[in-house]
Amino acid sequence: MAISTKLEMRQSQSLIMTPQLMQAIKLLQMSNLDLVAYVEAELEKNPLLEKGQGDVDGSNDSGENGSDQPSDQSPDNPDSQATPSEEPDSGDWMQSDLETGSEAIAARMDTDLGNVFPDEPGVPASPDPALLKAGDSYKNATSGSASEDYNLEAFVAEEASLVTTLEDQMQLALSDEVDKLIGGHLINSLDENGYLYQDLGEVAELLGVEIERIESVLETLQAFEPAGVFARNLAECLKLQLIEKNRFDPAMEALIDNIEMLARRELSALKKVCRVDDEDLIEMIAEIRALDPKPGSVFGESLVQPVVPDVFVRPANDGTWAIELNSDTLPKVLVNQTYYAKVIKTARNETEKEYLTDSLQTANWLAKSLDQRARTILKVSTEIVRQQDGFLTYGIEHLRPLNLKTIADAISMHESTVSRVTSNKYMATPRGIYELKYFFSSAISATVGGDAHSAESVRHRIKQMIDAEEPKAILSDDTIVKILKGDGVDIARRTVAKYREAMKIGSSVQRRREKNSRI
Repeated sequence: MAISTKLEMRQSQSLIMTPQLMQAIKLLQMSNLDLVAYVEAELEKNPLLEKGQGDVDGSNDSGENGSDQPSDQSPDNPDSQATPSEEPDSGDWMQSDLETGSEAIAARMDTDLGNVFPDEPGVPASPDPALLKAGDSYKNATSGSASEDYNLEAFVAEEASLVTTLEDQMQLALSDEVDKLIGGHLINSLDENGYLYQDLGEVAELLGVEIERIESVLETLQAFEPAGVFARNLAECLKLQLIEKNRFDPAMEALIDNIEMLARRELSALKKVCRVDDEDLIEMIAEIRALDPKPGSVFGESLVQPVVPDVFVRPANDGTWAIELNSDTLPKVLVNQTYYAKVIKTARNETEKEYLTDSLQTANWLAKSLDQRARTILKVSTEIVRQQDGFLTYGIEHLRPLNLKTIADAISMHESTVSRVTSNKYMATPRGIYELKYFFSSAISATVGGDAHSAESVRHRIKQMIDAEEPKAILSDDTIVKILKGDGVDIARRTVAKYREAMKIGSSVQRRREKNSRI
């Protein structure tokens, strides 16, 4: 075969991920916080985008099937409804209310300012005597209310944190500047529970001092309040608190050194190690339980971010479920077509025209992507509610096994799309707030060919049985398997053990020791 150069024409089909499609996929799997941050960034760099004030229509009051929804706003036809960029501004009602309310506020301020500044002409020189009573403390002049006392606690700006509390104590306990530098580094190395997990050798190398000096400063810091801070493990934390209570005797030291035996409820072996009788051991264990294993957590420095649901599910009047999107989590953007038409006429060269055209395309696509994202979330959530109607009505024991393919086939979407929709999205139901992925669980077959059982509901039943067991009738894994099989659940013993360990429930031996120790 001769080697030669020639031209050939071939026709083929391929799927290309355009930037717009990649953006739509990216928006679909974002959480509400990430989505807000992304839209804020786009608003900063795109001059044609504006923050909208209108609400996105994300409700579905037709119940589970949504058959009563108008055809021109059907989720199956996203292009039939105007995008958020085409919606009129609905902020006029808010502005009118503010204007109406501003008159009342102005009138109230005139009255209040007359009490504060009596020298102004046209205002009374003294407050209404009816507001003052003999023997009363100073009233809040700005509110004009005689029922509310002046409260100094209302002016507290911030709560004391663990770091500031320890730093205040360090200023009194340490005088050398080098020791203060070491103490400040150790304080900032604590975790939220007050533990010090940083290696002292690394601290000495980092600060360029002897490790003996680090240990000396640490010994001083371990005497600070709250007792137990700067411990490097649980045993040391308990030891510091017992020393502070003057209860760290040889028997208690032996108990702390063998704290793992206490966790395993090996009480007979502990009595021999500590050389005490039953009564003394019970008292020692009670003292250990009264200690705080996380002394730094009392300051509550770690802020708990509440979960904001993306979808609300409420009972409808007709006995079905009303599904509604949380409009507060949906950023609203508008495309300023007027500004584009004005600026495009003043463009001086092709580069500026191309920039404005690209900005307009990006703005339009972002508005459509946000609208399509909202509709897709609503569509998937509606089908999940339809599939898990038993859970919403009767509880977790009626949670059905469900997979992505079932939802995808029902709403004519791809499984990957459903997977992206259910990531980092939450649904508020009458039974609590759940992540959308919670409703997808594996199936456990039935023993007599009935309906399969959800793995989550089986876990719940195992936990219920263990919580209800008596100290003298502890259920082994084999016994739990027999009970479940009697109820029609075909499950293996290793599966029960796996579910039990995932719920951090001890074995039957550990549970027996624990419950017998409480008698």
